[in-house]
Amino acid sequence: MATLSDLKRLQRQKGVDEGAPISAGSLNDPTSDLEIFAKEVLTALISDNLPPTPNNFALYFDRILEDKSESLRRQIGSILEFEEDDQDEKSIELEKTLKQGFSSVKSILQLSATLYKNISLMEKILDKRREEIKTIPSLAGANDIITSLGNDVGKLSGILKKQVVHMKSIYEETATIVKQVENETIFDNQYGVYNKRYLLAKLEQERNLIDEFKHKSSLITVRLSKQTSNSIQSEKAQQLMIRTVARLLLKTSRRSDIVAHYGEGIFAMVLKHTDIESAKRASERLFDLVSSSNFFLAEQEIQLRIAIGVAELTASTGVEQTLICTLNAMETADKEPTLRYMACNQ
Repeated sequence: MATLSDLKRLQRQKGVDEGAPISAGSLNDPTSDLEIFAKEVLTALISDNLPPTPNNFALYFDRILEDKSESLRRQIGSILEFEEDDQDEKSIELEKTLKQGFSSVKSILQLSATLYKNISLMEKILDKRREEIKTIPSLAGANDIITSLGNDVGKLSGILKKQVVHMKSIYEETATIVKQVENETIFDNQYGVYNKRYLLAKLEQERNLIDEFKHKSSLITVRLSKQTSNSIQSEKAQQLMIRTVARLLLKTSRRSDIVAHYGEGIFAMVLKHTDIESAKRASERLFDLVSSSNFFLAEQEIQLRIAIGVAELTASTGVEQTLICTLNAMETADKEPTLRYMACNQ
């Protein structure tokens, strides 16, 4: 879905200052159908005295596009496909999977209740036979009771075995569903940011967008410096410091940025429509912010320090290669105490 970021991108392509206010007059002489249409949408918003917020722009974008010719709708739709991520369809499939999982869990609970009832029945039968044996005067009579008890236990044992096999089957099915849900998640609950799976998908998507629209975007990777980590032996305290870094990353990020946990305490931030020089300045601000945020552990005060790697995203360089280069730059920055960050040299 097109938003104000489309207009910002058009401004950059035309050499307009990004900090300048967006207005209908700032998009003079549009050269593409999308530019012409975007100007029309913005003009309609201003004419209706509505603020050109992303939500309002998206609403008017869809509404006005419906009245356009089929050829124009197809043309603009083909451009917007680069930004679509079929998230709604994925959410629907995930909901279906979750409902199936809940149904399996319900079946397990019902089977557990039945097993409990059958075990309780077994206890009652044993108590009954025990009382009957007390009143039997002869050994033959006792043998008859024992034989009857053996038959009862055998029947119940057969029922229990079938139920246990059924429960095992449902449990394995539920475990598969849970694993499937885990594979589809996009959020890291431990640190409150996106996970690696979401990061890789968004990096690939942004790479395709750069190839299509020729804008600039950057990637930075961040982790707690080894010097800071080694100063604390407590694993729990180290996790608290890493969570602090994640929180500060979210605090400094823009709405369009993507903050994700890459793994092993390493975080990545995708800076959309940001060139390498702007990414370097953002890294300096982040470094200063974290360095000024002291961490208190009992009576000890620890100054947090992070290592940062910076890279420019390009259409010609694969996501994995860019990540490796950025991570290597981060490791280099960690070895040099005087460096706030290290730019990746691709």
